[in-house]
Amino acid sequence: MSVDVMERTDRNIVKKAVFKRPDDANKGTLGSLLSICGSYGMAGASIMAGKAALKCGIGLLKCALPRSIYPISAQCILESVYFPLEETGDGRISKRNIPFLISEAESSSAVLIGCGLGVCEDTEKIVFSLIENCSKPMVLDADALNCIAKYPDILLKKKAPIIITPHPGEMARLTGLIVQLINSERERVASDFARKYDTITVLKGAGTVVALPNGKTFLNTTGNSGMATGGSGDVLAGMTASILAQGAYASDAAAAAVYLHGLSGDIASDKFGKISMLPTDIIDCIHLAYKKCIV
Repeated sequence: MSVDVMERTDRNIVKKAVFKRPDDANKGTLGSLLSICGSYGMAGASIMAGKAALKCGIGLLKCALPRSIYPISAQCILESVYFPLEETGDGRISKRNIPFLISEAESSSAVLIGCGLGVCEDTEKIVFSLIENCSKPMVLDADALNCIAKYPDILLKKKAPIIITPHPGEMARLTGLIVQLINSERERVASDFARKYDTITVLKGAGTVVALPNGKTFLNTTGNSGMATGGSGDVLAGMTASILAQGAYASDAAAAAVYLHGLSGDIASDKFGKISMLPTDIIDCIHLAYKKCIV
């Protein structure tokens, strides 16, 4: 199926998605994000997603993570509320936490799940349960996508908008297509998936594609090869979920976050060089990207 409408991202999409803060704003009026990320050995993914979410202006960040990585995360993100959770023997969030996670998701503005989560029976059940029962918009990244790869039809059972943020390898697992085909027909593959599963699809890579279920597609104009390193996707997931939780439409949140993420990476590249820049450098440049977009 062909792409109906193709647009290029620019700073106007950021202005559309990011609201001006009223002078009487407080953390309760600026959205709350439940981040269900991390596992033993993958604390960094949760930390980078959380830091990026905070830099994008979320009112309250709530990190739900395995108890074993709580001390690490709490030292790195002082601004978050934490829910240290019961875990499996190999350090992943236990399915016994599902009732609590669904309850906490319902009291949040949006949910992020998947960064460093790990794939096992327990995490699969957590992801499936949230898709089927959560009435708040969600961002599914990384291992949340790997958890549903064998049964992407679960997306059709969602109760609220969902944004997925796969790289080509994850997209291959979701669709059964080979990576080479996905890379050669990025717009079509993303658009077909978005329409089939009524899910906003962010296909990452050089020229990230944001495909909407209505056939509209954005091609991103920012970013560089210095961002091609582990952790950059966690940063994007946190940024996307933060803007979503602050009240933007899911389509606007996805496109704005992709543009800001790439622009932050371009600023980091100018400062540190493509070879030496890190995902944490992207986070440190988010405020400068905002300044370029919002006068």
